[in-house]
Amino acid sequence: MSVFSQRAYPDDVVEHLEAHGLDPLFARLYAARGIQDHSELNLEAKQLLPPASLKECETAARLLADAIASKRPMVIVADYDCDGATACALGMRGLRMLGASEEQLGYLVPNRFTMGYGLTPEVVDMALELNPRPSLLITVDNGIASHQGIDYAKTHGIDVLVTDHHLPSDQLPNALAIVNPNQPGCGFASKALAGVGVMFYVLIALRALLRERGVFTNTTQPKVEQLFSLVALGTVADVAQLDRNNRILVSHGLRKIRQGQAPAGLLALFEVAARDPRTASPFDLGFAIGPRLNAAGRLADMSLGIQLLLCDDETRAMSLAQELDRINRERRVIESGMQESALASLAHLSMNEQAALCLWHPDWHQGVVGIVASRLKERFNRPTIVFAPAEDESGAPLLRGSGRSIQGFHLRDALDVVSKKYPGLILKFGGHAMAAGLTIRQSDFDDFEHHFCEISTSLLDDEILQRRCIHDGSLGPDQFTVEIADRLMQEIWGQGFPQPLFYGEFEVLQQSLMKDKHLRLQLRPLLKNENLAPVLTGVWFNRTQTLPQHAFLAFRLVSDRFREEARIQLIIEAANDSLP
Repeated sequence: MSVFSQRAYPDDVVEHLEAHGLDPLFARLYAARGIQDHSELNLEAKQLLPPASLKECETAARLLADAIASKRPMVIVADYDCDGATACALGMRGLRMLGASEEQLGYLVPNRFTMGYGLTPEVVDMALELNPRPSLLITVDNGIASHQGIDYAKTHGIDVLVTDHHLPSDQLPNALAIVNPNQPGCGFASKALAGVGVMFYVLIALRALLRERGVFTNTTQPKVEQLFSLVALGTVADVAQLDRNNRILVSHGLRKIRQGQAPAGLLALFEVAARDPRTASPFDLGFAIGPRLNAAGRLADMSLGIQLLLCDDETRAMSLAQELDRINRERRVIESGMQESALASLAHLSMNEQAALCLWHPDWHQGVVGIVASRLKERFNRPTIVFAPAEDESGAPLLRGSGRSIQGFHLRDALDVVSKKYPGLILKFGGHAMAAGLTIRQSDFDDFEHHFCEISTSLLDDEILQRRCIHDGSLGPDQFTVEIADRLMQEIWGQGFPQPLFYGEFEVLQQSLMKDKHLRLQLRPLLKNENLAPVLTGVWFNRTQTLPQHAFLAFRLVSDRFREEARIQLIIEAANDSLP
């Protein structure tokens, strides 16, 4: 049972926003999400935070400008998720636009199953075999924890520039320069930049420096802003907090996609996902485009995804997008089997006595553990870590895990407590509040599960473990419109700036199952003036249990087009007999 409550908002802020011309409904929604002044809704690119405030960003720009001028061979070392792939493609495209030659610039993607995460010595060995051999490695979406790899690179005469956004450990790696808003001493006002956002800032700083050096003028400089679409995709797919700075980045990226000004590969992904780029939304990026790109890194090789994002040939792009779509369907099958297996293993547990979940199975796939952890976390509202088997260099059995957390429980900090209290139990780990990865010995699973759950129990209380549904109040009869639904769908909602969820009491007129697993509903809102109440279509995905004749429902308002006719639909998220 969920606890339902309405998201609070300051009345004076609502009045201020309305006084500046905002619709009362949207004034309420913005005020409830921390907007305090109408100026904060200005998402023009010139409102972006300046690169100069991002520590060592200008140092990185000088390093890259000198490297381009001297034709130093450079290699971008990517990560194998959507943020890493978009950051790599952004770096490749941006550096070429700014003067790096095809022969001078390349990229590498570690194999997540054999090399682990980040710039490891094994990745450096791969770079050493390239022709030309690089003298500068540029990490994107990784590197802040790559102490060994960076030291190993230096012994071979290779410099390293780190661009990352993950939380650092107590000691920073010995790189030539580090650009990371979360490193100590960085005064950048937004700590929520994704890896692709960090790389974008480096490119902007580099372009400014090249103007100072006379390479470009304001009129001849390359339009790096054309790459906003990649920044938007990586930011949304990485579930970065949508503070104002990230909302500006995502807003301009979506605008480019809607205008058709995006790489051919990205537009091909929209086509295979049956999404219209002309109405692209954060939801499309997070739930249709991102997963297809991520599928390459989960089951195959993320270089396939990077090839797609670098592709300008429409025919080749469509072929690559179709292959990613096929891999994503395969991922769904694997995920479904793992989830069924996990649920079976949890059937005997009482959630009232379980503060956290840890699971592993010898048949589970390393590339899908994060998705399964997320699904189980959503279902049980418990911090969840899911492991799959792996091996170290000697063939000794390991477990690689991916964890997802709930609001109020900092997962990386909890793992840090386990690591310090029980030295050697966790071989390596990293992440942030809501997600983390780690490696343990297979033989240590029971000990890890016991200690992690023990520490989780000490850090969690009943209030945090209570599932909560935060909504935005009710809609009036004149607000169930296509116009409002369209505007809601075009806004930049996401992590930290949640998509509106409304509530109301409804009469359930009809209900049936779609594809044997989704509940389709005909609903009439119960209003004081019944003559104004429209009959609405609702869908509750992955629910088969029918509703009573009258129900309080929490829902999202969306629009769709069927045979050129626009209509609204309610996406049901929750129901409760005592919704306030």
